[in-house]
Amino acid sequence: MVVLDTSTVLFWTGAPEKLSSAAMQAIAEADRLLISSISIWEIGIKMRKGHLSLPRPLSELVDRLQRAPKVEILPVDVPTWLENVALDWSHKDPADRTIVATAVLHTCPLITSDRVIRAFYKDAIW
Repeated sequence: MVVLDTSTVLFWTGAPEKLSSAAMQAIAEADRLLISSISIWEIGIKMRKGHLSLPRPLSELVDRLQRAPKVEILPVDVPTWLENVALDWSHKDPADRTIVATAVLHTCPLITSDRVIRAFYKDAIW
């Protein structure tokens, strides 16, 4: 079981050549791929601001993810929010904090290209 951060979701679904070999291997070997629903929010916000474009509507990406084997899109529930605010981390990005909190709660690796996250979360893969 691994958690995919937002950029990993985008790379995995649209530009797999951007994934590192370690990330590709971890995804291939995982029995479960966890995605925080905050990644859906983050992608949508970036699209609305014009910072990201996808070849299809966000709803189609979400539909593909929901039908993909091994993928689970997790809600941001109360335990996740509590872990988010309890993290001893000065990072202010709510999506990054929530994704890390998800990995902490599930005690599993987090696949991310983000150096700031990797510096904080020692069980990160890239």
